[in-house]
Amino acid sequence: MKAAARAWAAGVRDRVRASDPGLLRLAAGLRTVGAITLTLAVLSLADADVTHLVAGAIAAMVATFAVREKQRGPQAVTLALGLPVALASVSLAALLSAHVVAGDLVFVVLIFCAVYGRRFGDRGTALGLIGFQVYFLSLFVGATRHLLPGLWGVIAVAFACSALARFVLVPQTPTGILLRLRQAFRARLAQLLDAQLELLDAGPQEVEKALAHVRTGTARLHETAMLIHGRLEEGTPDEVTARLVQRRVADAEIAAERLGLLLLTARSAERADTLTLHLPGAPIPEGGRLPVREESTDMLRRDLRALRLLVRHPVGDGTGTAQIRNRLLGYRDEENLPPASPAVRDVFRGVGESARAVLGLRIALDGPQDESDDSPETARSREELDAEDAAIGGSEAEEESAPQPTGLRRPTTRAAVQVSVGSALAIVGGELLSTHRWYWAVLTCWIVFINTASTGEILVKGYRRLLGTALGVIAGIGLAGLVGHHTWTAFAVVLLCVFAMFYTAPLSYTLMSFFVTAALGVLYTLLHTYSLEVLVLRVEETALGVACGVVAAALVLPVRTDRRTDELLTTVLDRLTDVTGAAVEQLSGGPPTELLDRARELDQALSDLRSATQPLTHPVTPLRTRRDTAQYVVALLETCAYHARSLAATAELLPTHPSIAADPRLRGAGQRILHNIAAIAARVADDRSTAEVRTGPSVASLLTPGTPGTPRYGRVTDRVLRHLQRLDEAVAGLARPLGVPVSSPGK
Repeated sequence: MKAAARAWAAGVRDRVRASDPGLLRLAAGLRTVGAITLTLAVLSLADADVTHLVAGAIAAMVATFAVREKQRGPQAVTLALGLPVALASVSLAALLSAHVVAGDLVFVVLIFCAVYGRRFGDRGTALGLIGFQVYFLSLFVGATRHLLPGLWGVIAVAFACSALARFVLVPQTPTGILLRLRQAFRARLAQLLDAQLELLDAGPQEVEKALAHVRTGTARLHETAMLIHGRLEEGTPDEVTARLVQRRVADAEIAAERLGLLLLTARSAERADTLTLHLPGAPIPEGGRLPVREESTDMLRRDLRALRLLVRHPVGDGTGTAQIRNRLLGYRDEENLPPASPAVRDVFRGVGESARAVLGLRIALDGPQDESDDSPETARSREELDAEDAAIGGSEAEEESAPQPTGLRRPTTRAAVQVSVGSALAIVGGELLSTHRWYWAVLTCWIVFINTASTGEILVKGYRRLLGTALGVIAGIGLAGLVGHHTWTAFAVVLLCVFAMFYTAPLSYTLMSFFVTAALGVLYTLLHTYSLEVLVLRVEETALGVACGVVAAALVLPVRTDRRTDELLTTVLDRLTDVTGAAVEQLSGGPPTELLDRARELDQALSDLRSATQPLTHPVTPLRTRRDTAQYVVALLETCAYHARSLAATAELLPTHPSIAADPRLRGAGQRILHNIAAIAARVADDRSTAEVRTGPSVASLLTPGTPGTPRYGRVTDRVLRHLQRLDEAVAGLARPLGVPVSSPGK
């Protein structure tokens, strides 16, 4: 009974870790709610009235979510600097409350400065956000001169309580966040193995659903790997440790993704295209037939479950797990593979490589382990991992600083001008709708510009905010009716909404807007200003703010979605060239370079492109052909990134892995790929480019003959060739949707 309870608790813990990597959303929600609760408690002891309670709650929320630095020291400095900024902002709002025109002009100037401050990094962004939001707070509670001393005290209390919540109640350190991200990576890796088991056993009617689960699991694992990469610098004691963890995470991610592709191939009569794992709706080879039911398939199912067990179980859990590990690592030797079809034998090899990646991950994350039960295959894997670890040096990768745009071409300057113009329009339009609630339009105009860079992105974000606001108004009406004027019940409901707002913000902007609006309905009730007309006005002002933001983005220094996506696509292609060229050069015998950092830069560039294409791929877009083209191009680039990551990971093993040797013939095999990437990048950058994509024989056939008496290429080199071949096919596949001319083989 106790064992079952422990297993159930471990399963729940893994699901929580997987759904919220690093518990970042949970911590953000708890920290904000804690800061608001402390502020309300202190102010209630001081017999503050409802207006000051509401002001304190909003100020505590702003002081908490505005600070974004990763280290505790910089967080404390930003919070300390934020207090005088907040006091100055509320003072300006209160002193200008009787001067409408002057107040509006100052508000617009403040908005410009707040957005322009983003160019100074996280601290500039935080101080600008505090200045704007506190000015908005002053308008919301109707700050005047005689209320100013009380508001100063309320804001000071709110900032102090925010600091207490951040550093004492819900403390987060870079080391602790990285530890929880590593746990989330393991949990998501186990979930991906569950999805792969589902794919193995799925019937013809369930295979599409099972494949969708594999795609989702692969994407979620990749997302967690990216989060870990972003926290390594602050969360590890030195660069060597950071590079070690980065390599082991990359190995596990690549091995898991490759295992999924091998499983998909084992279900069919032909080799599966990597694109199938990256493009929803891509055809499954040969209709996804079930594999022949044989003993090897049952063994495969057993070993996949065993691999999942290795991922989930803690270190030092007995001889049984050691025996499982030894058996799985044995599949790295040809003589230990069971008799089966070549495709199924490939899956067993993939299981062996995944087990090795899991072993390396455990050693890197948990330290040395008991080696008394090691088999010869396990001992060999440990020796390989130790040699790789010893080869990791402390040299820093060279960074190239790209020239930064200046003047109005600088993104922060352009955004500041656009937001200022949009806010001015929102003030004028908002005043026409309501002389008392016009600031909602300005707030919406401000928000739709945050983390957006093109007119299309602003339109999509504005649509989501409007939808969430409309639904939140309905919820706000119901909540206001339930809580009435029961002050502490209302604040409890507000706290629940605030927690839900921060917990769902990274997942759905619509949900976040819903909870914000629902909480506002309750706050209006506390301020005795609630009415159905007020909430309807909230929707109208939101729609006006969205319209003003879109108009400003479209007419003032506009950045069209096509231009934005073309710029990001060029960046992705440049990063793909860097990774592929460096990996092929190293695999051909060239000098070693830092490849995994380049691979992660490619992943980040691709993530930026994926976000920028959301206006093109949104379900409501009327341009279906354009949507399908954008999805296809992004899927092809994800395929390219996977093969480039795999080449980079293999190249980094060259100095230490006994079964991998440099092959100079690979240099010639990669030349066509690099030429084609450059041709596509030139066409994207300039429609007048005459560069052409070259096609021809397979990459393997491009290899020049080796030294007489040596094998043509070994199993590892054959895998490298397969990655190069798939990369060559994916790059050539980009030519048609991007309108790049293709030269014939004989040309």
